[in-house]
Amino acid sequence: MSISSERCQLVFQKMERALLKLSSGQDSESVHGFRTTSRRLQTLLEQLIPDRNRKQKKLLKLLDRIRKRAGKLRDLDVQLAALRSLKAPQEPRRKTRLMHSLIELRVKHERALGKLLTKEKIREIRMRLKRASKKVKPEAAHDPLTVARAMLAKVVRPAGPVTEDVLHQYRIAVKRARYAAEFAPKSAAAERFMAQLKHLQDAVGNWHDWLTLTKTATKRIGDINESSLVAALHNVTGGKFRLAVAALSASRITQSGPKAVPIPSAHSPRVGAQNPALVARTKTAA
Repeated sequence: MSISSERCQLVFQKMERALLKLSSGQDSESVHGFRTTSRRLQTLLEQLIPDRNRKQKKLLKLLDRIRKRAGKLRDLDVQLAALRSLKAPQEPRRKTRLMHSLIELRVKHERALGKLLTKEKIREIRMRLKRASKKVKPEAAHDPLTVARAMLAKVVRPAGPVTEDVLHQYRIAVKRARYAAEFAPKSAAAERFMAQLKHLQDAVGNWHDWLTLTKTATKRIGDINESSLVAALHNVTGGKFRLAVAALSASRITQSGPKAVPIPSAHSPRVGAQNPALVARTKTAA
């Protein structure tokens, strides 16, 4: 099943627009837009198109350097969003200080990203995008849905309870599978498959956002015995973990056989797992 030429050209056009928008300002929307669009282009050139030439590899290398730097901003953006949404009343001053420290760190990384986005570099990437778009051969592309399912099948399924490491693997695999599936021609089957991918991606991604914030807070403030705010974050992260595992268990697209993904037991060690001691500490602090 080939990819339409229009769909291929569109991703190159969107990549150029996302690059220009990022160079104009590194707000959360432009950062996220650049990262997702560059990932879609990477998926097209690395996973769907059989043959890549040296110039296409150079283009991806240039975009990858910017995307990695933008990723530092994205990590901070999702942490700030999660922290702002936290309704727990514990330690408001510490929460404010943590918020300010994340904002200051974002300013630092924003400056570093801006140094990469020189006029010369933007001009070079735009030129390479135009050249690469003319060389791509969509009629020779692999079937997007087949590629997407193969990405999911590569994740090693555990024999026991789901761990954080397994969720991390699925988080990356589902995201990449969705990028590949988006290139598939419209059909009812493709729409259902992508809807399942999005549901799972949202659940696992939400858990990861809170996990990242919890680890940052622990590093800057202290562990659960030193801060009721950190204890509250651990409880929230534990809840998000269980929701992500439940979504994984219910998802058919990640099932390689009749056996479902095991739900984690109460004794499964993991960062951010909710437990009665933390709940009691949080309620006492409230």
